[in-house]
Amino acid sequence: MSTRTALVTGASRGLGRALTTALADRSWRVVMDGRDAARLSATVAEIQQRERLVALPGDVADPRHRAALAEAVGPRLDLLVNNASDLGPSPLPRLADLDLDEFLRVLAVNTVAPLAVLQAVLPALRAAHGTVIDISSDAAVEAYAGWGGYGASKAALDQVTAVLAVEHPELRVLAVDPGDMATDMHQAAFPDEDISDRPAPETVVPALLSLIDGDLPSGRYRAAELLPAGAAR
Repeated sequence: MSTRTALVTGASRGLGRALTTALADRSWRVVMDGRDAARLSATVAEIQQRERLVALPGDVADPRHRAALAEAVGPRLDLLVNNASDLGPSPLPRLADLDLDEFLRVLAVNTVAPLAVLQAVLPALRAAHGTVIDISSDAAVEAYAGWGGYGASKAALDQVTAVLAVEHPELRVLAVDPGDMATDMHQAAFPDEDISDRPAPETVVPALLSLIDGDLPSGRYRAAELLPAGAAR
């Protein structure tokens, strides 16, 4: 069987890092990116199967970086995981106080960039009849004070994902709500709180792997519903 290739954005930390590690351990070739070049390099150095990794530092909102990712992917892509996200200002402001330039940045990273990445690698995805996983959030469907900008960007991503699924039946196009996790981004949302009681990103990886390995149709899923009964979260 030929080596499968994945593209995981935002792979230098949190869920992206945990999933990249798991895929490399499963002999996937993983093209990965992150905005912090030093942190991306450190992540690669800590992954045992680092020879399977292609790390490209950069911002998914930058068209030149997206072109470099598409080139690194090559002619065939089995899996695209749009994981890179921007929380916006911290602490989280009410919508009435949200700086509109900050909001545009959140939309550019969380909504526009995932579509742009897919457009860049669509021929490679089609060649593999591949799978797309867009990382969503419960903030896309629930009204939480302070989360309006981020939640709106993820709600828009959910709709983009759903329409892409209808337009591209040759692919599996999935939105996944991973649930609360102990990540840097979640900490930034609650800068004065201890969030160590939240589950580690690694606990979500089995749910993502079950989607990748399985045959569930295109749609929106909650990671908690995909985990085996009794699994720690």
